Amino acid sequence: MTMKKALLIPIVIYLLTACAGGGDSSSESSNATSQQDLPSIDQYDPNRGVGKFTEVEIPDAIDPELALAGEAVFKMKCASCHRLTDERLVGPGFKGVTKKHDAVWIMNFLTNTEEMIDLDPELQAQLEICLVRMPNQNLTDEDTRAIYEFMRQNDE
Repeated sequence: MTMKKALLIPIVIYLLTACAGGGDSSSESSNATSQQDLPSIDQYDPNRGVGKFTEVEIPDAIDPELALAGEAVFKMKCASCHRLTDERLVGPGFKGVTKKHDAVWIMNFLTNTEEMIDLDPELQAQLEICLVRMPNQNLTDEDTRAIYEFMRQNDE
């Protein structure tokens, strides 16, 4: 086996496991909404999504420290599948997402990925294009808010 192949194998394994969400598939995220709490499709609000976030206070000015923290989370959990441009990699690019969706929808999607994909027609259409379901990354509320701030900064 050549040295290049020997180095490539661990990288491929890492990328495959990084996109798989990691962790035990039998454990539930503390942020996830239980199936019993899901609204029916006719009760789903496409402007707010599904989840615990109902109102998010977002100041006009971007918080550079929070955006920097969000960038670190992006690099660790998102960058292997998403670009900061409108280019689609495995998933869609991040450019313009905060112009299209408000903070509540984005933060609910980041913390309740599976539930929102199951209910949101736009996300289902995106899944047909990307062909890969976004795994739940088990983000904390703080990580979620930081990623949103980084997305806002990216959209400026």
